[in-house]
Amino acid sequence: MTPPLRVGNASGFYGDRFDAVREMLTGGPLDVLTGDYLAELTMLILGRSRLKDPGRGYATTFLRQLEEGLGLAHERGVKIVTNAGGLNPAGLADAVRELAEKAGVPVRVAHVEGDSLPVPDGFLTANAYLGGAGIAACLRAGADVVVTGRVTDAALVTGPAAAHFGWGPEDHDALAGAVVAGHVLECGTQATGGNYSFFRGHDIRRPGFPVAEIHSDGTSVITKHDGTGGVVDLGTVTAQLLYETGGARYAGPDVTARLDTVRLAADGPDRVRISGVKGEAPPPTLKAGLTRLGGWRNEVVFVLTGLDIEAKAQLVRDQIGDAFARAGRQPDEVRWELSRTDRADAPTQETAGALLRLVVRDQDPDAVGRALSGAAIELALGSYPGFHVTAPPGKGAPYGVFEARYVPAGDVEQVAVLPDGRREAQASAARTQALAEVEQPPLPPPLAGGPTHNAPLGLVAGARSGDKGGDANIGVWVSGDEAWRWLAHELTVERLRELLPETAGLPVVRHVLPNLRALNFTVHGLLGEGVAAQHRFDPQAKAVGEWLRSRRLEIPVALLPPQERADAPEVHA
Repeated sequence: MTPPLRVGNASGFYGDRFDAVREMLTGGPLDVLTGDYLAELTMLILGRSRLKDPGRGYATTFLRQLEEGLGLAHERGVKIVTNAGGLNPAGLADAVRELAEKAGVPVRVAHVEGDSLPVPDGFLTANAYLGGAGIAACLRAGADVVVTGRVTDAALVTGPAAAHFGWGPEDHDALAGAVVAGHVLECGTQATGGNYSFFRGHDIRRPGFPVAEIHSDGTSVITKHDGTGGVVDLGTVTAQLLYETGGARYAGPDVTARLDTVRLAADGPDRVRISGVKGEAPPPTLKAGLTRLGGWRNEVVFVLTGLDIEAKAQLVRDQIGDAFARAGRQPDEVRWELSRTDRADAPTQETAGALLRLVVRDQDPDAVGRALSGAAIELALGSYPGFHVTAPPGKGAPYGVFEARYVPAGDVEQVAVLPDGRREAQASAARTQALAEVEQPPLPPPLAGGPTHNAPLGLVAGARSGDKGGDANIGVWVSGDEAWRWLAHELTVERLRELLPETAGLPVVRHVLPNLRALNFTVHGLLGEGVAAQHRFDPQAKAVGEWLRSRRLEIPVALLPPQERADAPEVHA
């Protein structure tokens, strides 16, 4: 029987913990170490880097991590698989070979290409999301380090697993299991207690990075190295499974994984078993990400202190509006947001202050630069009492836009460039299946009536939220069957819109995942043109879930934590 494949992760984004590569290589046994460096915003950053130097376009941090990590991986027999190649995987592969030669480490380096697409006029980058077939081909050819460009995050796991177990493209269930494991690993410490709703129950000051023990049938166990911080439990794994996903069908170029079939079970301390995952043929198209410069933006934050906060805010709005009118033009987009961070009779000046944020956008840099900075600076001695800003307004900066499109899978040729230089084209899936919505499963019986208490949702439910282009995803879960019976009926789309008024005018889709006792909401358009455009002050919707958890509603007293139940001043029948 083929032994399990032990895959660890050392990076969830470009800028993650630098020491994680060394920590993962020295902290316990591994077969493969992966690193995810790419996000929608990262491709724009790398695109601008490549404009300055055509030889770049990859995550340079990865090279610095390999200065020590390459020798450690070689000593321990660990393969390294990463998408740090970004827009230039061949360039990064050459840089790794040069580093290996200088360090005297005999490693075989391969890379995967083919994700780069023709860039339409007005765009900076265009890349298809490839699957794990090219990675698998490189590893089967003996590669020790595999560098890719834009692949799906889960491909960093499906590729090594397919190579290790000999899976073919029709092994849909096994591949789907690896996709789910890869999705749990991809964001690093988010699977081990990071960004976790119930963080107060664990020591997460320095959580360890996750490890997946993958078996030949696609089942896996999520864990972490012994002695590292954080926690792996049903809650942390559920949270990450819901992150940036949508409905029951989680589509990718290798397989469509059915998230409604996922089953989680505790498997010992810091161990969660994932089983039961079913897979279907992948869709006939590949997702492609395109980035472009959207225009220019600037912002200034006015600090309003003490009394008459609303009147002071209105005065600034009127003065800035008048300044734009006298200048003969106003930026295309002007957004004001007043955050009432102040408190009455405050013991410190800072806690007596509110923040008035002005964001402007325009295609003309002058419209958001000198026009805004001049208007704001000239108010310094002639506006509200106590006038000051958090920082002087600057010249403005370009902002980016991410767009998702779909291209026929057969039009994109994935190529594995093997350690000996041979180029091996990877065939696209012979069998595909168009995506369709899964029929919503039946809801559990509603909870019997009883006393309720007005309390925050977060006392009984966890949440994690994130972004996909201009859409926000909010996953909400509970840990017990009784709580699930209540949540499934209570947190409807209508209720979500009431609790989060910013979503009221936007399309919202609810997905029900009974096996996870979870609901997954997609709020279309909440993030405007996406993270790079910084449409909201939380441009990636990272905290929308925590906002939802803070909102109050009538919760059955029987579901509340014991202390909250005891402290409830009154109940409602």
